[in-house]
Amino acid sequence: MSDIIRLLPDSVANQIAAGEVIQRPAAVVKELVENAVDAGATEISIVVRDAGKTLIQVADNGSGMSDTDARMAFERHATSKIKTADDLFNLHSMGFRGEALPSICAISEVEIKTRKAENPLGTHIVIESSKVLSQEPYACEVGTVISVKRLFYNVPARRKFLRSDSVELTNIMREFERLALVNHRLRMSIDAGSRKIELRPGTMRQRIEEIWKNVLNGSQLLPVEVDTPIVKIEGYISRPEFARKRNPLQYMIVNGRNMRHPYFHKAIMSCYEPLIAQGTHPCYFLVFTVDPKSIDVNIHPTKNEIKFEYEQEIWPILAAAVKKSLGKFSAVPSIDFSADALPIRPVADGSTPPPPRVDYRSDYNPFSKSSGGVNPAYRPTHIDSNWQSLYENFITAGKNNPVSQPDGESLPFAGAEDSPVNPATICLQYALKYIITTSGEGLLIIDQHRAHVKILYEEYLKRSTRMETVGQTIMFPETISLDASQQSALAEVQEDLERLGFRLEYESETDWKVMAVPALLKPHAIKDTILRVLDSVSEDSGNYGNEKAGAFSMRERVALIMARSGAIKRGVKLSQNEMENLIGQLFSLPEPSLTPNGNRIFTVFTDADLSKLLG
Repeated sequence: MSDIIRLLPDSVANQIAAGEVIQRPAAVVKELVENAVDAGATEISIVVRDAGKTLIQVADNGSGMSDTDARMAFERHATSKIKTADDLFNLHSMGFRGEALPSICAISEVEIKTRKAENPLGTHIVIESSKVLSQEPYACEVGTVISVKRLFYNVPARRKFLRSDSVELTNIMREFERLALVNHRLRMSIDAGSRKIELRPGTMRQRIEEIWKNVLNGSQLLPVEVDTPIVKIEGYISRPEFARKRNPLQYMIVNGRNMRHPYFHKAIMSCYEPLIAQGTHPCYFLVFTVDPKSIDVNIHPTKNEIKFEYEQEIWPILAAAVKKSLGKFSAVPSIDFSADALPIRPVADGSTPPPPRVDYRSDYNPFSKSSGGVNPAYRPTHIDSNWQSLYENFITAGKNNPVSQPDGESLPFAGAEDSPVNPATICLQYALKYIITTSGEGLLIIDQHRAHVKILYEEYLKRSTRMETVGQTIMFPETISLDASQQSALAEVQEDLERLGFRLEYESETDWKVMAVPALLKPHAIKDTILRVLDSVSEDSGNYGNEKAGAFSMRERVALIMARSGAIKRGVKLSQNEMENLIGQLFSLPEPSLTPNGNRIFTVFTDADLSKLLG
């Protein structure tokens, strides 16, 4: 019997490794820029064409490489960062695996020009699919220029699954923002054709304001600083009043490396919970400095997932630092006993109601019946004690009058004949989130927000089918500021939005005016809806335009976002009529059990379930 196990060629092994390290063009930018940082560069420039599919070029003024090092850098597991396994726990560089460059050259055409300061000439190497085509002396500046062309040209399956140019460019711009934030002391620039950014070296605060100058300013930020033997934490957090519903800027950096850490994120969010509205998120830019021996960055090839040895000890330090900053700079709301009046609370749509109006009548006499006053000597001679009849009249009157919902639309009682709930049954609201009532099958528990999302989604979808191109002009156009990634997403979907009734006009470098919106869209939800659409297109989970993947069409996507913006929120108190109307409309739908994206709307506890729970 012949042997069947054989050693894979290096080119095949590199293509397999590239699947983990290089998932999209943005990963190429990340790896090349981190190599430039490790080389001691003070200036880094990036050029991108066709969202990285045609060209990604990174040039730096770092130390450069010799002829031999330049050739060796593209061999698998070749690195200058570590020598022994123990060096993994004392890392001071971004790269260390020796996998990025060989993975890149395995799936593209790579050209490198590099020179060290002590060498009169540099070297020029051309590599295609892991094969060195040429290496020759070359006159160039000190530093390194690496050009990656025709990315994934020899891996058609991977290239086929890349998103549209606007989505891939959005990911590149976001990666650039992360890299620029970490390396705020370096001069960095990116030229992506339609998007160009040049950043000067400066402090972290200056870099934050320079990158997000159109959506964030220094007055919104609070400094955070704490230094302990375990960890040093410094950076900035946003004031609670500037918490965002969409696209929060949340960055954590450890020892000069971007990281994702849900445990520390939860510590930050716990400090904001009593200060911000439900569904909003604060911005934060926090830098952790720890002993390299106390963290492990060798968990995932992207090196974004990091394990801390003392993460349980760091949690209270981080929470205390955030709370101290919120309290020190008066970000925590307090009661002002010297105020003349109580503050006006915003209404459900986010706007502030006008102050109450008082009409003064000079002829008013509080003791005169003719002027509408009350006679203090008057006492009623009879008090109606028939409470049962009063209650029945109240219930009857309530059912004859539809109740207005928080989003401004009436929810008339519809589909009662198809509902499993008896209209005479009393409904209860639990935790201002769930509606509890009885049905023929048992105890029915309904998520009020999901139920209303389903109702509005089906209504919007039905109306948008009939009025696909109808848009309503706004009397006072609303201005929306978009960052680079959001503008890339807008370029992708602008035609689809116009077909649905939206009309956006370019105003300045980052500002767009909303001139018209679908007639169904509530005024307070215009900005939130557009930003949600742009963010959903940028996210991989959206699968925008990929009908084979079962993606939402743009019409369905907008209908779902409009429904979520206008639906009753969790935490809103509902009356008996409102709950009955909601249940009636829900069970008049063809499929009332699931939301458009597949979440359960209600559950039923049968008598058997309750008996089992109670033993």
